[in-house]
Amino acid sequence: METYTLNDAHTLPVIGFGTYPLRGEAGIVAMTSALEAGYRMLDSAVNYRNEYEVGEALRRSGLPRAEVRIATKVPGRDHGRAKAIASVEASLEVMGLDHVDLALIHWPNPSRGRYVDTWVGLVEARERGLVTSIGVSNFTAEYLQEIIDATGVVPAVNQIELHPRFPQEEMRAAHAELGIRTESWSPLGKRNAAYEEPAVAGAAASHDVTPAQVILRWQLQLGCLPLPKSATPERQRANLDVFGFELTQAEMTAITALGRPDGRLFDGDPRTHEEM
Repeated sequence: METYTLNDAHTLPVIGFGTYPLRGEAGIVAMTSALEAGYRMLDSAVNYRNEYEVGEALRRSGLPRAEVRIATKVPGRDHGRAKAIASVEASLEVMGLDHVDLALIHWPNPSRGRYVDTWVGLVEARERGLVTSIGVSNFTAEYLQEIIDATGVVPAVNQIELHPRFPQEEMRAAHAELGIRTESWSPLGKRNAAYEEPAVAGAAASHDVTPAQVILRWQLQLGCLPLPKSATPERQRANLDVFGFELTQAEMTAITALGRPDGRLFDGDPRTHEEM
């Protein structure tokens, strides 16, 4: 598995495994299968309610702890310095781990105005060795600048909705300027997947791959870290099999051009959408 080097000198695999909404024994089996297929990053969150399953899948896989990156996210109800630290500690207890590799603020929840304090808490959690790298999720460029100005600490990643219908060109440019790695949730577009669009279907036919593989390859060539999720072993393996071909610049441009202003999967504008 290839890796990205983050702005804190630590690394993440270029493709991670999304775990929402995998839960229970079936969830553990799916995550273990993903690790067996070659994934080396499991992306979770307190609000996914599957942190125990993530830890158990890691244990069942038999892989050395150092080979797998485990990520979680602090929910809105745990905003604030002390609560954020306690949230990470609680996640570690549920997972049965002594540290996580990446902890993110799940949503900024701007009406509460606590995301700066929450970021201060994650900085402290990192200093205490509870987490290796820290970042955010669903932050706008404005919110990123606020937490950087307040602490001097630049997030290692910002995990945002990003797929062909919503390519986030402005946010990717902001991340590039700040040295933040873009992580992509719903990287294939879920129910709005652009599989049948000529730009995607044509590239799939040209390279003798699937439309999903084309989109994931597009993600990688943008420099993003996609987090596809599948409980099917065959699809898990296919989603990793994207290193044997390269999209042309024309194909990349055509796929990015599928973006539209209303391309979000739901009303998930970070300036208004909030989750506790």
